[in-house]
Amino acid sequence: MHAVVLVGGFGTRLRPLTNDVPKPMLPIGNRPMIVRLAERLAAGGVTDIVLALGFRPDTFRAAFPGDRVGDVRMHYAVEPEPLDTAGAIAFAARHAGIDSTFVVANGDVVTGLDIAELVDAHRTLGTDATIHLTPVDDPSAYGVVETTEGGIVARFIEKPAPGDTDSRLINGGTYVFEPGVLDLIKPGQRVSVERETFPALVADQRLAGYPTNDRWIDTGRPDTYLEANLDHADTPDAIHPGANVAENARIERSIIGDGARIDGEVTRSVILSGASVAAGARVTDSLVWGHVTAGATLDHCVIGQDAEVPAGNHQHLRLPEPA
Repeated sequence: MHAVVLVGGFGTRLRPLTNDVPKPMLPIGNRPMIVRLAERLAAGGVTDIVLALGFRPDTFRAAFPGDRVGDVRMHYAVEPEPLDTAGAIAFAARHAGIDSTFVVANGDVVTGLDIAELVDAHRTLGTDATIHLTPVDDPSAYGVVETTEGGIVARFIEKPAPGDTDSRLINGGTYVFEPGVLDLIKPGQRVSVERETFPALVADQRLAGYPTNDRWIDTGRPDTYLEANLDHADTPDAIHPGANVAENARIERSIIGDGARIDGEVTRSVILSGASVAAGARVTDSLVWGHVTAGATLDHCVIGQDAEVPAGNHQHLRLPEPA
């Protein structure tokens, strides 16, 4: 079974971390996000992954020697121009010659969803497409999905006001498509799967929804990217064996990357590969890919690759308190 993985975005909300690195190549718990996704797809029966690429495709090719992740074969479909979500899915599927049921996944979503269960549900429901649905506490910032008792998607409600709907289910970013869905997407044109393809399927009752309560995080913002990493803060891989941690350094519930140097205090933060925190520096609730000098205090900050943080207090409000 094939999977098309959307990895063509620019990751603008995660800048400066994504200035030179595509978002799905950023690490989650010291392993690239795209590798974790590939392994989850493989566990669900996927044998071939087609990366729908736009931004820095060579970074992905270089990351997978032999074009494989474990037993999964990797393929690359580089868009000649941005085609939006449905356009990218169709371009990648046609590029790979997909002619049977396939999975679609957003490359920046971290979830515990069982792919095999989603595929089984799709086949049981018997529709042309099935989307994973996940509940959120406050649906007003999302496009909410309503379904019938039989699991068919009835309608989408964009950013509902109180009283507009009883549903708290949103699009979880993982789908199962039959190849016939591609007929709705004209080749070479910008087409949105959310705004055009799904509504067309809903109109003909050809779209189903599969809700689960699995852990689900859209890592597209600094706070949610931090949250996804901190889920791994208590694992053996939280501090990379290639990190250099001084005896008097203090690390609490954090991720420390390969080649990072820690001499100061790090709390609920991600220190990426090659970054450093000097003695006398303190980092809290932050993402750091640069160098924090002695006497600097970071609180809710995002520091890009190779940037140097001078002494003093630094706080950036763009990174809310992690959940």
